[in-house]
Amino acid sequence: MSSLTIGFISAGCIFGGVLLGMFLQRVLPQHHLASDSKDTVKLGAGMLATLTALVLGLLVSSAKGSFDGMNAGIAQAGAKVLLVDHILADYGPETKEVREQLRHIVASVIERIWPEKKSASGGLRALESVDAAKTFQVKLHELTPKNDLQKSLLAQASQISGDVLQTRLLLVEQQQNELPSIFLVLLIFWLTGLFISFGLFAPRNGTVLAVLLICALSVSSAIFLVLEMNRPLDGFIKVSSAPLRKAVELISK
Repeated sequence: MSSLTIGFISAGCIFGGVLLGMFLQRVLPQHHLASDSKDTVKLGAGMLATLTALVLGLLVSSAKGSFDGMNAGIAQAGAKVLLVDHILADYGPETKEVREQLRHIVASVIERIWPEKKSASGGLRALESVDAAKTFQVKLHELTPKNDLQKSLLAQASQISGDVLQTRLLLVEQQQNELPSIFLVLLIFWLTGLFISFGLFAPRNGTVLAVLLICALSVSSAIFLVLEMNRPLDGFIKVSSAPLRKAVELISK
C-alpha cells in the first residue's frame, strides 16, 4: 500500500472520529456532557495528545535520519567515484577509455535509479540490482601497470571501487527496516480517539468542521511524511541524484 493511500485512510479515520464525537454529542444523555465529564474527557485527551505528539515526533526524527543516511551515502559514493577518476588520471593516458567507461556506468546507474519516465521501474529495486562497481572492477583488472607507481594507483582505485560497492550494499540493507504495521495502526487509533474527544464537545457548525478537517489532514500529512522518508528512493519524496550527476559532469575533466 502506497504512502499516499495510507495518508488518505488515516485522514478519513481521524476525521471520522470528529463526526463520531459529534454524533455521540447528540445521542448521549445531557448529564454525560456536564462540566465534570467535560473536564475528565479533556484530561484524558490531553494525555492522549501528549502521547501521540511524542510518538509522532520520534517517528519523524527516525524517518529523517533514514532519509539523511541515504542522502549522505549517495554523496559519499559520488565523491569516491570522482576520487577514482582522479587516480586514473594520475595513472596515465592509457586509462582514458576506462574513465569514459566510468562516466557511462555512473550515468546508467542514475538513469536506472532515477528514471526520467515515470512508468519505468527505479528506486530501491534498481539499487539492489545495480552491479556497476563489479563491472568497473573488471575494467580495472584489464589494466597492466608498468611501474610501482601505477601498481599503487591501480590498487587504490580497486580498493575505492570496492568501497563504493560496500556503500551500495550497506544502503540496501539499511532500507530493509520498515515501520511495523501494528505501530501505524495504533497511532491512527490514538489520533482517532483524540479527535472523538474534540467532536464530543465541539459546536456543530461549518467553521468548526472545517478547522477540524484541516487538523486531521495536517496530522495525516505527518504520517505520510514519515512513510515517504522511510522510502527515500521511492514515492514522492526522493533523495537527490545531484551528487552523482555532478560526478558524471566532472569525470574525465
